[in-house]
Amino acid sequence: MKYALRPNAEQQRDLCRFAGCCRFVFNQARALQKAHYEAGREYIGYVAMAKLLTQWRRGTETPWLKQAPVPPLQHALKDLERSYQNIFAGRAGFPRFKRKGHRQSFRYPDAQQFEIDESHSRIFLPELGWIRYRNSRDILGKARNITVGCSAGRWYASIQTERQVEPALPRATTAIGIDLGVARFATLSDGTHIAPLNSFRKHEIRLRRYQRSISRKVKFSKKWRKARRRVQTLHARIANARRDLLHKATTTISKNHAMVCIEDLQVRRLSKSDRGNIQAPGQFVRAKSGMNKSILDQGWFESRRQLAYKLGWNGAMLIAVPPHNTSRTCPVCGHVAAENRRSQARFECVHCGYVQNADVVGAMNVLARGHRVAACGEAGSGPARKSRTKAASVKQEPTEATMCEQAHA
Repeated sequence: MKYALRPNAEQQRDLCRFAGCCRFVFNQARALQKAHYEAGREYIGYVAMAKLLTQWRRGTETPWLKQAPVPPLQHALKDLERSYQNIFAGRAGFPRFKRKGHRQSFRYPDAQQFEIDESHSRIFLPELGWIRYRNSRDILGKARNITVGCSAGRWYASIQTERQVEPALPRATTAIGIDLGVARFATLSDGTHIAPLNSFRKHEIRLRRYQRSISRKVKFSKKWRKARRRVQTLHARIANARRDLLHKATTTISKNHAMVCIEDLQVRRLSKSDRGNIQAPGQFVRAKSGMNKSILDQGWFESRRQLAYKLGWNGAMLIAVPPHNTSRTCPVCGHVAAENRRSQARFECVHCGYVQNADVVGAMNVLARGHRVAACGEAGSGPARKSRTKAASVKQEPTEATMCEQAHA
């Protein structure tokens, strides 16, 4: 659970200073690990690194580390150790050095190191005292740790809690298919749709003007910092507006349906640049760049992520199906042809003459494929990822999966 903090001027300076100390400890340990690696020495474990932290705090070169609380500094070393464990397990690459003023944060990993007073909307942190916070919702469960971070000049506290949750049972009994797009953010198989917000497009001209202004300032000057804060604030406003729309839409969908079917869209591939290289330059690069910007402005992957955990809270199910030909397949006769989709919004089957909105047809086909994936194990990316149905040849008898597919066609 995330809450906005309301520190005074002195506390805000201390928050920036403590985050800077954690950044320094992380970078210092990262540089030491890198030097040992290049020299062919063994990896330095957390215990040995914690002893070096004690020397750094007592040293004459970095006496300001004494003013920072010890638990966040130790947790910075644990974060670095976790990064190297991911390297050894083949899950990630080498961690990067942290930049000044970028993603400032630190953590108190033990519940005994802080205190929360919900009745007075304040949090006690060592070396900082009581800090007021915006008590927007109750804290459910027992607090285990707290992470303090800065985003666009505002400080937030993320509190991780532990509580017992009973397995949820679905209250709704309906299933829905969703077709994501740009002209319509989401089209449902029942014919309704959600209009796109296009938060980035609405502020693009202003953002371009702010970025042009920051490029003309002397780097790290007061005016440069002021212009940078203006850009950060606008980016945060764009992201907050998009996140608000996604939360409202996904909450409504997850509460009213027991099964939600979506397309397994590869957003990274869809939004990949088409510039190419010198030997093979791309075509229609400017048009593809605008399409990529529109795709990323919708937040397709974030909507899928929110649906996944919100449906889990409500005991419902999320199924992702292959997206090929969802808007070219007639939901009545099953005829597949590129000519079925006459335009971006109009679908007219050349075989049976069925007419409908193309996005609605796509959502209907997504729902039908979701039923086949859930019931028959058709090739999909949801529950049937590891149990793909093999296509039967002409001489073989029809399997249960193919008969089920014909029944839903």
